[in-house]
Amino acid sequence: MSQELELVRRQFEVQTDELSSVLQKNYLLKESLVLEKGRNDSFESELNNMVGTVGTLSKLSKTDPELLNKYSKIYFLSENYIPESLSPIKEEYLFKPESKLEIHTKVESYLNKLVETANQDGIKLKVASAYRSFDTQESLKSSYRVKYGSSAANQFSADQGYSEHQLGTTVDFATASSSFNGFEKTEAYEWLVNNAHRFGFVISFPPENDYFVFEPWHWRFVGVRLAEKVKEEDRYFYSWPQRTIDEYLVYLFD
Repeated sequence: MSQELELVRRQFEVQTDELSSVLQKNYLLKESLVLEKGRNDSFESELNNMVGTVGTLSKLSKTDPELLNKYSKIYFLSENYIPESLSPIKEEYLFKPESKLEIHTKVESYLNKLVETANQDGIKLKVASAYRSFDTQESLKSSYRVKYGSSAANQFSADQGYSEHQLGTTVDFATASSSFNGFEKTEAYEWLVNNAHRFGFVISFPPENDYFVFEPWHWRFVGVRLAEKVKEEDRYFYSWPQRTIDEYLVYLFD
């Protein structure tokens, strides 16, 4: 009887050792799987980052960097520069319907939403000026020199190649009843100050800017994200370093 018990005991010990070995192998296998999963997750994260980076670079390569450059006595646009695409501004939005103004095609929807929202709020905004070619700006500046003198004209009008209007992303607003005179005293201007950033527009030349006289009617599209940042920090576009502005180029039409 004792021999039988001894045999059973030994068999139990063998089975226990075998079970322990299996458990150890399972534990090592589990650790290996956890480690491999960690490696896979890390690789997937790196891959996603690479895909995101490639997507960002691709997006940047298709976005015109001129659209966020600081002009008006800083950068120069050549006489050959024309926006990639221009669209007519709706006649009902124009201060002078016969003027047939154009806006950068990718900015058109933002401008439409801005004007429509203003109208819904009881503000009858009109567009008095938009895209101007290099030659048009040259003719306009020449007429101002004749009418006001060179010194005075330089205070409120950019030379050809330095005008934001050549980008096709800038508009001069008016009201249905008057153009620029006293625009800063209108409800339209107050509405723009409080709301234009929601549609990606900022005032280029606010009071006490370093470039031109205060132009309350002159608003430039810089993208919603940058416009909201400008509004949040209560700074104007031209006071920002160009390298900081360039960081928002990828978000320009988001």
